[in-house]
Amino acid sequence: MSQDTISLDLQPREIVGKAVKHLRRDGFVPAVIHDHGKESIHVQADYTAMYKVWQKAGKHHPVQITSGDLSFVALIKTAEFDPRKHRLTHVVFNAVDKNQKVEAEIPVRPRYAEGNESSPAERSGLIVLSQLDEVEVRAIATKLPDFLEYDAEKLIEIGDHATVADLIVPEGVEIETDGSHAIATVYEPSALAAANDAAGGEAEEVVAEVEEGAEGETTATDAESASEDSKSE
Repeated sequence: MSQDTISLDLQPREIVGKAVKHLRRDGFVPAVIHDHGKESIHVQADYTAMYKVWQKAGKHHPVQITSGDLSFVALIKTAEFDPRKHRLTHVVFNAVDKNQKVEAEIPVRPRYAEGNESSPAERSGLIVLSQLDEVEVRAIATKLPDFLEYDAEKLIEIGDHATVADLIVPEGVEIETDGSHAIATVYEPSALAAANDAAGGEAEEVVAEVEEGAEGETTATDAESASEDSKSE
């Protein structure tokens, strides 16, 4: 469970629309705060400060925001990056009630036995293919975990797999993602290589057919959301 407090001081922003490119040139990142249907609040922050908060908070850790006389507990809804320079260009915050449950995307990762850095399957020369990097959860904002884990020691033989239902979930956290959704599956290297050759380098799509189309849908949704948020720059 996350206990660290992440704070960010945002400056009020008057420059909006296409003119924000000048802010970026001057080392600032424009941002917007959405506060329960109220008028959006336009703000900005120094690039380094904003980027550090994005690295620490992601979309799951509450951020203590201050802007002038205003203060909020917020989650990052979207973070946009320049695809060529890989620089953060815009952030949208959603203010939340720290006493009410919110939905968030939480990263998932394997838990290994003490002293190990891989699963039994990987230690024996097999391959574990990751099929899900994060799950949707619902919890009080201040109780959102920084990550969720599954027991990777159960991945031993070809065909062994971990699903969302195998995640170790702390009290007070509800998983919204389908419990049958695969997180990781064990494959033989030769089978994975053959699938990769047959697909022209797209082994993950061929082997993990159960995931076919899901990532594309998510990407499209995120892109649409980012597009809508960008209009309020």
